[in-house]
Formats: sequence, C-alpha cells, structure tokens
Amino acid sequence: MSDATGGPQRPPLLVFTDLDGSLLDHHSYDWQPAAPWLERLAAAGVPVIPTTSKTRAELLALRRELALEHTPFIAENGAVIGLPPAWQHARLDRDPASPEGLVVKTPSLDVDFIRRRLDVVRERLGLRFRRMGEMTLEEVRELTALSAEGARQAMAREGSEPLVWEDDDTQLQRLRETLHSDGLQLTRGGRFWHVMGAVDKGHAVRWLLARFEALRGHRPPTLGLGDGPNDLTLLAATDMAVIISADHGQPMSLTHARLYRTQAPGPQGWAEGLAHWWERQAPA
Repeated sequence: MSDATGGPQRPPLLVFTDLDGSLLDHHSYDWQPAAPWLERLAAAGVPVIPTTSKTRAELLALRRELALEHTPFIAENGAVIGLPPAWQHARLDRDPASPEGLVVKTPSLDVDFIRRRLDVVRERLGLRFRRMGEMTLEEVRELTALSAEGARQAMAREGSEPLVWEDDDTQLQRLRETLHSDGLQLTRGGRFWHVMGAVDKGHAVRWLLARFEALRGHRPPTLGLGDGPNDLTLLAATDMAVIISADHGQPMSLTHARLYRTQAPGPQGWAEGLAHWWERQAPA
C-alpha cells in the first residue's frame, strides 16, 4: 500500500477504533491522552480507521484534526464507508467529483425510508421515542454537548437514524422484532439507539479487510477498540480486541481468544489497550 495509507508498503497492523467513549472522551471529546500513540502508529505506518456512529459530515473535519485523512472510515455504525484514493479500485471506484478524493459506499437503506418506517411503527404500536431527525438543533446540542456546527453535522444522516428511547423493555423488544421484519435493525450506542439496514460495524470491517486484501494481496493483523454494545461486532471481527472501560452499565459480553479489558476509560483506556497489544504484536 502506498504512503497515502499512512505508511509503508506492508503495514504491520490495521487498527479499527470506535470514537466516542474510546479514542474521544465521552463528555469532553478530548483525545489528547491518545495523541502520543496516534503519532507512533503514524510513524510505524499503521492505518487507524475510525469505526463510529458519527456521520460522514462529522468525520470529515475530525479526520483532519486527528491526522487520519489518508485512512478509510466507517460511519453511522457501518451504514457509510469512506474510501480515500489509496483504498479505491482504480477502475470501479474513482470519482473525480467526490469531496477530498473520497469515494463513499452506502450499504444500508436510505435514511428517509428508515424515518418513514419508524414513524409508521411508532404510531401503529403506540411506542414512545424521539428520532434525531425530528429534534431541533438545540435539543441535539443538549443531548450531545456538541457545538451548533457539531450538532448540525451529527444530524446529517445518510443511512441510519438515532433515537432516544422513552418506553419500557417490552416495547423495545416489540420495536426490535418489527424492525427486523422490515429488514432493519436496532443497536445501542453511547447516547442513542440507532436504526439502520442489515449492516453493522463488524460487517463494514470485514468489507474493508476484503477490499485491502483484494488490492494488496495480503491481510495484516487487525486490532479493534471500543467501549459500547454497538462495538461488539467490530471487536469480534478483528484478531485482537480491546474493551475500554465505561460507565454505561450495559453488558459487554464477548467471546474472543485475544481480548483485553482496560482499567482506564476513554482515550486513557484507548492508549492502555493499544500499548497492551502493541507490545505483544507489533515491532518496537
């Protein structure tokens, strides 16, 4: 792989990471405790691939801030995959009009369809929840602690719809079963439940790994880091996994031969988990 992926021809590792509550602090969105490791990985030619519930609009600016413009990204829990030039098929993917040279894949269903179905199901079953798409900018800011611009970016959905659940567990299961019959699924993130098509973070990770191998003829070892239930499919899809400590109270059950659970939360835990596997896997 060329330098556009962040390093040498054969990266020793591919890192897939959740953002909120993992690489980014859940409350402040600070990532500085992980900065030394990001620099070290860049120097070693290790692509760090954001794998998040955030939108493409949120990631375009964040990738620049984190110096990850040359790596792919997985957005909206796998509903959107962004490919920089070095990860594109020369004949099938090139799009001169795409922003920043990116080609975007959307394996999920369109967000307008998802929103219409949620409205129909809510009325038919008498459920209580609020969709992000029907919230005001100020409501989203209050729920997320984002700036006005950050909230606008978070609301720019393409293949998934977040919602705030305001009903009981029995009704939640009814929603899950009804959505499943429509080819939709429900997954829990840090602040919201997310509704999307038959995709998830793990599916998108496997898609990117297949793309890498098809282009380069080999598959490096992979490391996944995450803190929430919607990260479990990501962690199951990588060779090594890190569950970052969190206070969301949700079960994080994962059967994995190479699993590390951190003591520290957020970016401190991210650095802890990265150091654990780096010492056991990657060259010094």
